[in-house]
Amino acid sequence: MERTLKVEGKYRYYEIGEGTPIVILHGLMGGLSNFDGVADYFNNKGYKIIIPELPLYTNSLLKTNVKAFARFVKDFIVFKGFDKVILLGNSLGGHIALYHAKMYPELLKGMVLTGSSGLYESAMGDSYPKRGDYEYIKKKAEDVFYDPSIATKELVDEVFATVNDRIKVIKTITIAKSAIRHNMAKDLPKIQTPTCLIWGKNDQVTPPEVAVEFDELLPDSELFWIDKCGHAAMMERPNEFNELLEAWLTKRNL
Repeated sequence: MERTLKVEGKYRYYEIGEGTPIVILHGLMGGLSNFDGVADYFNNKGYKIIIPELPLYTNSLLKTNVKAFARFVKDFIVFKGFDKVILLGNSLGGHIALYHAKMYPELLKGMVLTGSSGLYESAMGDSYPKRGDYEYIKKKAEDVFYDPSIATKELVDEVFATVNDRIKVIKTITIAKSAIRHNMAKDLPKIQTPTCLIWGKNDQVTPPEVAVEFDELLPDSELFWIDKCGHAAMMERPNEFNELLEAWLTKRNL
């Protein structure tokens, strides 16, 4: 995918295609390129794919939390002049999408969650990567995937740089604590947005039972599994992910 980062005001984002907007929310350690497979597949199928950079490390500490990020997404949707969008979130991005659905349901046509946080936060809170230990970081990055080879040196280097940046470490811990504080269990039964859950059966970060709980608590959800797949299905199994998502969007007329 030929990408040029658009910079408008406080927003930096990629945009490709024309049609119904799908706004993609990346995770805590996730880059915008994690969604290349989704963007390449959907941009010529009647969808506009927009991937904004979330202000995880640029907001003030007081605004480094799930609620503030959800408000940022709302402001971005309004800034772009979209009427209603489909939100697609992985990991922390899924959690932000859920909080957005709680606060601004009128802006959503549908929601797609994969490996979402919001119910189960041990992944973010319990063993924050030790600074300076490259092998430990490498192992942590590999654990995200069923196939460890997907954790390329470039990806590991990126995570390593983040955990060795003192400001980013402080903000990452702040975000992790915010995710625990903003547990969505009580909110999910009130969220009426049609939701597609696509989960890796071998997700060690947000395990399969988390997906089942999401499916039970959300009033209008469907759950789909991808075998031999970890926490980032759209990266590890892009073909299966895209086919499942397209079938769901077609079924729901979104």
